[in-house]
Amino acid sequence: MTELKKSDFYFDLPEKLIAQDPLEDRSSSRLLILDKKTGEIEHHIFKEIIDYLNEGDCLVLNNTKVIPARLLGCKEDTGAAVEVLLLKRRENDVWETLVKPGKKAKPGTHLVFGDGLLKAEVLETVEEGNRLIQFTYDGIFEEVLDKLGEMPLPPYITHKLQDKNRYQTVYAKYEGSAAAPTAGLHFTKELLEKIEKKGVKIAYVTLHVGLGTFRPVKVDNILEHHMHSEYYQVSEEAASLINDTKKNGGRVICVGTTSCRTVESAAKETGYVQAGCDNTEIFIYPGYQFKVLDALITNFHLPESTLVMLVSALAGRENVLNAYEKAIEEKYRFFSFGDAMFIH
Repeated sequence: MTELKKSDFYFDLPEKLIAQDPLEDRSSSRLLILDKKTGEIEHHIFKEIIDYLNEGDCLVLNNTKVIPARLLGCKEDTGAAVEVLLLKRRENDVWETLVKPGKKAKPGTHLVFGDGLLKAEVLETVEEGNRLIQFTYDGIFEEVLDKLGEMPLPPYITHKLQDKNRYQTVYAKYEGSAAAPTAGLHFTKELLEKIEKKGVKIAYVTLHVGLGTFRPVKVDNILEHHMHSEYYQVSEEAASLINDTKKNGGRVICVGTTSCRTVESAAKETGYVQAGCDNTEIFIYPGYQFKVLDALITNFHLPESTLVMLVSALAGRENVLNAYEKAIEEKYRFFSFGDAMFIH
């Protein structure tokens, strides 16, 4: 296989097309429809996605919930400001975190948040400079976090989010993500009800999105890129909905790259999904043979990102870059709060 270079996935994106705020009505964002075989493109409004879903299809949604994982505090001894981002719960009150500035977070450092409502001690430095931190507090951690934490918006969003719920899907259920599965932000409860009435099955899976999703690819040969690990779970119910759809000749349509990575990680060679939970480091790039997924609803991603590589694996790099070029011409909104794309 010829070497795949990071630069093969570059495109020039005007900064003004990066959406800074969510739309008032989730389902009124725009929808670019891309035929993965012909490269043909159509322009629609997101709520019209229902016209492209057929009875007997199965929509796979990631029901992870974003935790307000960004904590602003200070060092107990000097009062110097620190920012802590919760990445992964290791055990009870010990979390793997990203601390800024890292120089101030040596093992043994004590941190304070919210006038002492929450305290922490840095235990050790682990891979990639992340810190293991032990928290102490009175009451329930989630409630303290809800009071003090902020949503960990991606680095390219500079506006403050007015309503925390707008960075959650309407079906978010299980807490554990440091970022939202953003393709799902376009769905309203009403739209999902209409889709189910049409005879489309809805399967919920869980993948807790890590901040590694924003980590840039630093190596030029993308095969040398090390993917971050994320926890996922597929219930017996979701597995049987997906597998029945496959058996009956319906399409499995994933909402978002996280749902895609979940079903492909849980897939057996036979093309069926196995229920269970695990950690996945799956990296999908051109040349990958999809085992389960037939179509994908996704947002517009960053140049040279692993997410652009994933959609290129499904629709072909040239088709994807051409669709992105058209989206830029038509002034589609990009990234987390931006518009959507349906690849079928």
